[in-house]
Amino acid sequence: MSTGSLAGKTVMITGGAKRVGAAIARELHGAGANLVVHYRKSSAAAEALAAEFNGARAKSAAVVQGDLLEAEKLTSLVEFAVRSFGALDVLINNASTFYATPMGEITPAAFDDLIGTNLKAPLFLAQAAAPALRKSHGLILNIVDIHALRPLRHYTVYCAAKAGLHMLTRSLAKELGPEVRVNGIAPGPVLWPEGKADGPMREKIVQRTILKRMGTPTDIARTALFFAAQAPFITGQILAVDGGRSVAW
Repeated sequence: MSTGSLAGKTVMITGGAKRVGAAIARELHGAGANLVVHYRKSSAAAEALAAEFNGARAKSAAVVQGDLLEAEKLTSLVEFAVRSFGALDVLINNASTFYATPMGEITPAAFDDLIGTNLKAPLFLAQAAAPALRKSHGLILNIVDIHALRPLRHYTVYCAAKAGLHMLTRSLAKELGPEVRVNGIAPGPVLWPEGKADGPMREKIVQRTILKRMGTPTDIARTALFFAAQAPFITGQILAVDGGRSVAW
């Protein structure tokens, strides 16, 4: 794929300062895109990533802070991207919260947080970005999860939120077409949550994949680049990048 395949395009990625988000940002920046890196608390990581990008290509990255649970303020994130680079071509809803909510211990606060970050925020940010994306004939890319369709024990609220995001992806494709494409990536075991999963549990999960190994954030990033640069006739689809985990369940 050409290193300039996204030259002149503007990408905004939520939760883009660290982990998979940062990998996606690097991949798309390497393909020529301008990046708007959103963060909530990871200011230092976001600034460092933008400095890296601007050092490689001047004035090609900017950072923006925001709490995605404040739906009424999401329009300002889109306005920042357009003001910074003149347009918005790709919105990547990557930011997420992930933690267990065993039955009997689920609280309204946990419900609001998990549904808010994984479903509500992508919906309202997509709605805020729709006018700009229609002008650019752009793309919304949602980071879903293979557990949107296969429940993970003790993670009832998270799985329900990602299931909602799965259907939201398909619904938005119908609502925003033909001008805007909407697709999703459903990662499998590519990066362990910080402080989660002991050795035996990790090995058990890996052995349940067809390929018998973990993936990497780069696998997700390259898939994001494919959707952004080489898939103009694909919309309403969620692609599992999981080493065959969802097939070999």
